[in-house]
Amino acid sequence: MIAFKGGFYMAIEKVVIPVAGAGTRLLPVTKSQPKEMLPVGRKPVVQYVVEEAEEAGLRQILFVTGRHKQSIEDHFDRDMDLIRKLTEMGRDPIIEELDYDERDVSFFYVRQSAPAGLADAVRCARDFVGASPFVVSLGDTIIRSGGSARLLERMIAAHLANGAAATIAVERVKPDLAHSYGIVIPDGEPSDVFRIKGLVEKPREAPSPFAIAARYIFDPVIFEGIDRTVADSKGELQLTDSIRVLINMGKSVQCVLLGPEESRYDIGSFASYFRAFVDFALEDEKYGYTLRQHLARKTTP
Repeated sequence: MIAFKGGFYMAIEKVVIPVAGAGTRLLPVTKSQPKEMLPVGRKPVVQYVVEEAEEAGLRQILFVTGRHKQSIEDHFDRDMDLIRKLTEMGRDPIIEELDYDERDVSFFYVRQSAPAGLADAVRCARDFVGASPFVVSLGDTIIRSGGSARLLERMIAAHLANGAAATIAVERVKPDLAHSYGIVIPDGEPSDVFRIKGLVEKPREAPSPFAIAARYIFDPVIFEGIDRTVADSKGELQLTDSIRVLINMGKSVQCVLLGPEESRYDIGSFASYFRAFVDFALEDEKYGYTLRQHLARKTTP
C-alpha cells in the first residue's frame, strides 16, 4: 500500500509472519502439524493471514519458521502434479486459489534457531526488511475485516501519515479477559487512532480495555529496541518489552482500534480454535446452511 509521508510517497510492501511457535496448548493435534496449518473452514489458518496481507498490497512475505514447519513451505509452494490433476478435473477456481506463482507475491523463509520469543523472531527479519517499514502479522491469528477500509490498510495509512516508529492493532476486551492479553496504556483520550505511553503484559488489573491484536507495523528502529531488550525469566525476548523500549527511547508508538465489523480469532487454544472453525463453517456459502440445520437439531431440546 502506498501512502504520503513527509512530502513524498512511500510504500510498505513487506510483511513478516512468525510461525515458529510450538503450539503446545493444542497438543496432541499439533504434535505432527503446525497450529498455523490447522483448518478453519476450507483453509488453513496461515492462508487467511497471507490473503489479508495480499489484500493490503503487501507483496513480499517472510515466514519466520522453526522445527516441524515444513508443511507451511509446502503449502505455498507450487505443486505442478496437483495443478495438472485439478486442470484435468476442471477445478479452475481451486487452481487460482492455490497457484501463488501466478499472483504478484513472493515468499521467503528464515528459520528461528531456538524458541527465543517473539521479539527474537522479528529480529530474524532484519536483513529481509533492510531500511524499510514493515508489517508483522502473527501466523496463528485471523483478523476478519468488513467495510471498505480494512485493518492493515488503516494501520499502514496511519503509520506513514503520523510518522510513528510503531503502530499496533488493538481490540477492546472485557475487563475479566484482560489478564490474558498484552494491554496498552493510552496517552490521552483514546480514539480510532491513539498514542500510547506504555504496555503491560497480562496484568492483574488492566490499565485500559485495549488488548494487542496480533498485527504490528514497525520502522527498522525496532531492531535497536530488540537489541536493548532484556530476556524474561524463560530466556525469551518479548515484543511488548521491545516496544516499551521504543517508548523509553522517546519514539512515537500508536494504536489502531479494530472496528465493530472486525473480529480477531487467536488460534492459541482449543476453545478459540473451535469458535473460529464454527464461525467460518457456519458462513460457508455451500455447506453453512446444512451445518446450521444440523446444529439446530442438536441443540433443540
